[in-house]
Amino acid sequence: MSTLTIESSNEQQLESKETLLEIKNVKKFFPVKKGLLEFNKEQTFVQAVNDVSFSILKGETYGLVGESGCGKSTTGRTLLKLIEPTEGQAIYNGKDIFKLSGQELRKVRQDIQMVFQDPYSSLNPRKRIGKTLEEPLIIHNIGTPKERTEIVMEILSKVGLQLEHYYRYPHEFSGGQRQRIGLARALILNPKLLIMDEPVSALDVSIQSQILNLLKTIQADLDLSYLFISHDMSVVRHVSDRIGVMYLGKLVEEAPTDELFANPLHPYTQALLSAVPVPKSGEKKERIILKGELPSPMNPPSGCVFHTRCPFAMDRCKLEVPEKKAVASGHQIACHLYDE
Repeated sequence: MSTLTIESSNEQQLESKETLLEIKNVKKFFPVKKGLLEFNKEQTFVQAVNDVSFSILKGETYGLVGESGCGKSTTGRTLLKLIEPTEGQAIYNGKDIFKLSGQELRKVRQDIQMVFQDPYSSLNPRKRIGKTLEEPLIIHNIGTPKERTEIVMEILSKVGLQLEHYYRYPHEFSGGQRQRIGLARALILNPKLLIMDEPVSALDVSIQSQILNLLKTIQADLDLSYLFISHDMSVVRHVSDRIGVMYLGKLVEEAPTDELFANPLHPYTQALLSAVPVPKSGEKKERIILKGELPSPMNPPSGCVFHTRCPFAMDRCKLEVPEKKAVASGHQIACHLYDE
């Protein structure tokens, strides 16, 4: 298969940026509870994230995509130690987040915040929004009561809400407004990186575009970095500078956004992109339908985890785990089809 390298000013800008967070060989295995009749059997694990490595640069948006259950959300939560990692490193400011605890971990969580898919479930229905937004400032001992109120008022304005919203309760807001509140809570501590887990998937399309445009504006104003986790390739294309594609706990391809959409190399990436709607009427695209069921992460296939559904699978794919290799500028892939 031939490769195509796309040179752009955007790629050159990315090359000049510093690394903010480096993720190295991260694994997260969940133990499966045994039944009464299985006490003699070996412990089994759900291999949610299995040897994932990538980096996030200062000021960029890194998109992480894949089917539901591929491990992308678990990856995001593991990076903040919201769930304990099994192995690996997450290097931030020269320190491994996975080895931090107490005050050091709290300081990192001030710099790296999370935005969840459903902000309503994390809002106290008995508290006014203003008081909820002040909680992180209280926890981190920032400002006097009056200063905290002023900070909250300022952040409400920044995310497109009105000052009177300070006094309202969560049930008085629409879905889009609640997501703005979730964003405000993540921004209140002036972080450097936001990890966003499906932040617009539960919203109407018109509201999605408003939130995405707001995210771009805030990123430019505050020089933020984003890890944008989503299953929607169209949304990820709109916001991301680089994209990593996950399948069954592994990162199978990574490239700058324009390069990935113009020249997808991994068979799984090609199948994902073939399902993206074509914006031009009359233009046709061949849909790639993957055969077979998604394997269980408790018993993933040997060798390449995609070989059971890959139309180009070879004998070696069943035995050898493909190593990630560079095939173009910034374009890496884990697939035996591109071995020299």
